[in-house]
Amino acid sequence: MAQWTSAVGSTQLARLLTSQQARPAGAGTRRPPAYRALADGIRLLVLEGRVPVAARLPAERELAVALSVSRTTVAAAYEALRSEGFLESRRGAGSWTAVPAGNPLPARGLEPLPPEALGSMIDLGCAALPAPEPWLTRSVQGALEELPPYAHTHGDYPAGLPALRAMLAERYTARGIPTMPEQIMVTTGAMGAIDAICHLFAGRGERIAVESPSYANILQLMREAGARLVPVAMAEGLGGWDMDRWRQVLRDAAPRLAYVVADFHNPTGALADEDQRRRLVDAARHAGTVLVVDETMSELRLDEGGVEGGAGEAPGMPRPVCGFDPAGSTVITVGSASKAFWAGMRIGWVRAAPDVIRSLVAARAYADLGTPVLEQLALNWLLSTGGWQQAVDVRRQQARDNRDALVAAVRRELPGWEFEVPRGGLTLWVRTGGLSGSRIAEVGERVGVRVPSGPRFGVDGAFEGYVRLPFTVGGPLAEEAAVRLAAAARLVEAGTGAGSGAEGPHTFVA
Repeated sequence: MAQWTSAVGSTQLARLLTSQQARPAGAGTRRPPAYRALADGIRLLVLEGRVPVAARLPAERELAVALSVSRTTVAAAYEALRSEGFLESRRGAGSWTAVPAGNPLPARGLEPLPPEALGSMIDLGCAALPAPEPWLTRSVQGALEELPPYAHTHGDYPAGLPALRAMLAERYTARGIPTMPEQIMVTTGAMGAIDAICHLFAGRGERIAVESPSYANILQLMREAGARLVPVAMAEGLGGWDMDRWRQVLRDAAPRLAYVVADFHNPTGALADEDQRRRLVDAARHAGTVLVVDETMSELRLDEGGVEGGAGEAPGMPRPVCGFDPAGSTVITVGSASKAFWAGMRIGWVRAAPDVIRSLVAARAYADLGTPVLEQLALNWLLSTGGWQQAVDVRRQQARDNRDALVAAVRRELPGWEFEVPRGGLTLWVRTGGLSGSRIAEVGERVGVRVPSGPRFGVDGAFEGYVRLPFTVGGPLAEEAAVRLAAAARLVEAGTGAGSGAEGPHTFVA
């Protein structure tokens, strides 16, 4: 049985290799042999996630024709990649990309450090802001006033409180997607929603297509559920979703589920336009794939303009993905209060076809039975009184100020690092100038800044040359974070920040 989960055509690979920016060579540097340059180019594409891990590469003859080089050059490049652990082959099955066995995924997750453990550490590991006040306190007080009638019941509402389900349905209807309460299930955060969806639709060994990079905690959740992740490389910068790649992967790999963050993607901040959304839904429908759309960042638009909004949408926002499948037969939408309001309010929801909601509710009896009533009442109070919008407006301004401060500080202290500034969301996806993101994360903790490395957001070790920086600190703290990151980068570049037994500068490219 072949070990690859997607394929890269010869023309596509040739285009990716040609698009790589030439790295300036030092004085007197000799040009590497053609086979070595080709092997290094493919290796860099894998490490940066532009070619997924476990992607089938073209046959030697096909790639030689596409690149106008000899077959001997391609064969030698493939052999070099095999010897370095970046390629695996099997007679009759072809060759597919890999990462060396010595490059395991980071062991630690993205869990926030307890406040008492921080000390002088600047924690950029978690993309979450403090609670917006006074709206959190007011919502809890409002919830307590509404609690007595519910206290006389058993308190178990597997589908969610009827009042909150109705309120969430009304919000989708106001956005131009008619929705009934029967299409809504309230969950314990977005993670609880996606966990329930994965268990219902994708048993152990099932394939799930995911963006590459994608949200680290969701990738880990899917791995632990036994899924086979099929990465689909994002386009460069904020271009977002390559629809030709998505159509090819959905057709060839036939995944049971596909997971996407179309609104201010985590970690890149990209925003899918209406054409990308339409084509993605169409590709999933034709492939028989259930498309799970994570909307947890959708309300964190920080800048105006860019794309046309749909009916009921804020200016600058495209129509929701479920607007291209209003019945919910292909698209399952997941939302949450945790990013737009506060991570401590663990309320999420699912919008799907009524039969899907009934199946999720039935399966919930073997999981958590329901979501805390008091928190549901607090969210319902926010949504029904206008407090939600007021709090989100404050949250947007805070995230915008933090983003601008962080961008200015990183550009000043680390001019060699590359990124594009997203118009929304909570994260900056940064290429670290050829340095190892994992080493920067390791050394960063020693100099007082905690940051997640790029491989946490990839499948099987891609994105070694990246880190993710969230908009969680601003002002002097953002400036200090950049100063500490610059110190970590200098140590990594000099090789003096390496772990035991390591030697030399920790770059990830030859």
